Amino acid sequence: MQESELPGLTAAVLWAAFALSVAFGALVQRTHFCTMGAVADIVNLGDWTRMRMWVLAIAVAMLGFNGMVAAGWIEAADSIYADPALLWLSNIVGGVLFGVGMVLASGCGSKTLVRLGGGNLKSLVVLLVLAVAAYATMRGVVAVARVATLDRVSLALPAGQDLPSLLAHATGASRRGLALWLGGGLGLLLMAWVLWRPEGRAGDVLLAGLGLGAVIVGVWWVSGRLGFVPEHPLTLEESFLGTSSRRMESLSFVAPVAYTMDWLILFSDASRVLTLGIVATLGAVLGSAGVALLSGSFRWEGFAGVEDTANHIVGAVLMGVGGVTAMGCTVGQGLSGVSTLALGSMLALGGIVAGGVVGVKYQAWRVERSL
Repeated sequence: MQESELPGLTAAVLWAAFALSVAFGALVQRTHFCTMGAVADIVNLGDWTRMRMWVLAIAVAMLGFNGMVAAGWIEAADSIYADPALLWLSNIVGGVLFGVGMVLASGCGSKTLVRLGGGNLKSLVVLLVLAVAAYATMRGVVAVARVATLDRVSLALPAGQDLPSLLAHATGASRRGLALWLGGGLGLLLMAWVLWRPEGRAGDVLLAGLGLGAVIVGVWWVSGRLGFVPEHPLTLEESFLGTSSRRMESLSFVAPVAYTMDWLILFSDASRVLTLGIVATLGAVLGSAGVALLSGSFRWEGFAGVEDTANHIVGAVLMGVGGVTAMGCTVGQGLSGVSTLALGSMLALGGIVAGGVVGVKYQAWRVERSL
């Protein structure tokens, strides 16, 4: 590839990711897809409908990602999720912090973007605080503490932490074949669990699960296939164009929110360029706003009072710190990461769910106490 071709290919990656993120925001707004809401529905009402949406999206993402691995199009090792160093304590603690935070802030990072698109001004405050907390955890004072404590506790694996790589190393079997069987088997089992009950076959469940899972797969293809350059003309190394990590990426909404704020503040700095995460953040808001305006559901909404403001700010801080520490959010780890079958992503997802349960029970306790 010639150097002159790089800007055009990078633009194609960014436009494709933007279009997919618009679809993501539109689908979440249309179907009321919400991880925090799914956890709250189970704890408070015993209703698993929205959880089935999430599990179906995981199943589709898992099937699509590992199908592409089996076809030789992409490799889990090219993502941030499959490194041999398993930061298990960071994944768990960060996940729990994020889970508690998303309850206090009335939704995770992706839901906050979607709520902003629907006219919720509380979400704007949450996003700004989340961005500052996330940036501090990536590069600031919180980052120093994170690296010196949680990140020091790790497990060195003999291969990448995705299950196909680990089993291939242990058995000598083909990694691509294992990706096909493991990803396909687990994905189909999860899909069967969703569809087993009538609520799992409801229109919104199918639309959200199939649609959002397909979006995750689409972004993996865009960054890992369309944007992949086997030999960059300047560095002579493999390169993934348009990503902040310079590795293959799919959707995530914690660090990208921080990068978006950084890009907006330092726009005149030529070193600040658009990346997949930034355009995805903007696209999710736009997609949500489009559906909200067309459906007549767009409403301006502000804080109810001081306590409401405080809860959302604390939740935003916890999401920013926890999301970076866990290396992802309900979408970044719960959909994109888990689709790679990475152990760290599964631990982070478990932490997020556990934190969400704690947060919901805490909110219920506060309500009961005020009566």
